[in-house]
Amino acid sequence: MAATEFAVCLPLIILLVFGSIEATSYIFLKQTLNIAAYEGIRESIKVGSDNAKGASRAENILRSRDVKDYEIVFTSGQSSQTKRGAEVVLEVRASAAANSPLAGQFINDRLLVARVVMVKE
Repeated sequence: MAATEFAVCLPLIILLVFGSIEATSYIFLKQTLNIAAYEGIRESIKVGSDNAKGASRAENILRSRDVKDYEIVFTSGQSSQTKRGAEVVLEVRASAAANSPLAGQFINDRLLVARVVMVKE
């Protein structure tokens, strides 16, 4: 009887444990992208700063958290040429499968995007 219960419950417990690991990894990646985008755009909108400095700041955060296969894109163009008061947009993108500890077994490969809009100082 105990062996039967074990055989029935074990797959469910394994699915629950590994599904939880995958879900928390997904949430961590999304939060990391949000932080990198926010910090990158904060750096790039400063007076005398440009996209390269903002991208470098975002890249440092992504590298420190071991994010792989990411892309940093300023969709509004060069922030150093943007006039004061205009919007500057930064998107940070990363693949969910490339950053999964379980190789994306529970969540299909998705491109996660964090988009931040700030006004040039």
